[in-house]
Amino acid sequence: MTKPSTNMMNPSTFALGITITHGHLHYRGNTAPTLHDLSLTLPKGQWSCLLGRSGCGKTSLLRYLAGLLSEDAHWQGQTAVSDGKPLDGRIAYMAQQDLLLPWLNVLDNVCLERRLTDTLTQDDLTRAHQLLEQVGLAEHAQDKPSQLSGGMRQRVALARTLMQDRPVVLMDEPFSALDAVTRYKLQTLAAQLLKDRTVVLITHDPQEAIRLAHKLYVMQGTPAHCIELDLPNTLPPRKIDAASAQLQQTILEQLEHDYA
Repeated sequence: MTKPSTNMMNPSTFALGITITHGHLHYRGNTAPTLHDLSLTLPKGQWSCLLGRSGCGKTSLLRYLAGLLSEDAHWQGQTAVSDGKPLDGRIAYMAQQDLLLPWLNVLDNVCLERRLTDTLTQDDLTRAHQLLEQVGLAEHAQDKPSQLSGGMRQRVALARTLMQDRPVVLMDEPFSALDAVTRYKLQTLAAQLLKDRTVVLITHDPQEAIRLAHKLYVMQGTPAHCIELDLPNTLPPRKIDAASAQLQQTILEQLEHDYA
């Protein structure tokens, strides 16, 4: 994998900060709300990582931010964006599954959004090739997804996310299906390539959250509320030292209460 090019646009010029205050989410037909009195800050140009048991509302929160909640979901609360404008059209979403289209080659998958809007230009193709070089897949531009390993497919998905060039990136356990070494490498690569963007990462892995977070939240209880944890003074992507290991133990002990 190559280092990020210095010729790419610096997203710090358009990164957004987001603040949610007293958020409340209730699905029609459920007796209890999924989220209640949820307040958190997603700092401009930094990674915010969310941990919590399955079903606590982490993905629902991402769907709310992305404008993808279903019609049976009712949201209340205040959401403030640092520039005062709506989030519509300014979010990229990277899911646990790579969601590559099997009939398209790698290059066309990276350019998918441009292809769907019929605005694909030569500049777009040049940028897509640059991104594939950054994620170490320049030689695989014409390959189909079936020819790639799981880690390679997620690198294509990362390049496709960057191709959208959005200031906010939502990531829903994008590395969870990978082996430990591939996961570690992709964490580092994502931290480099998404530097200065506003990233919200959902993960079940405390170590991953500690490595990547500038802000770390644990969602606890039913309905869930957020607890912010103090992080080591080092900058992400962190190496797992004694302080990080102790924090990981603290997180596991907190999460254990929700699995009792």
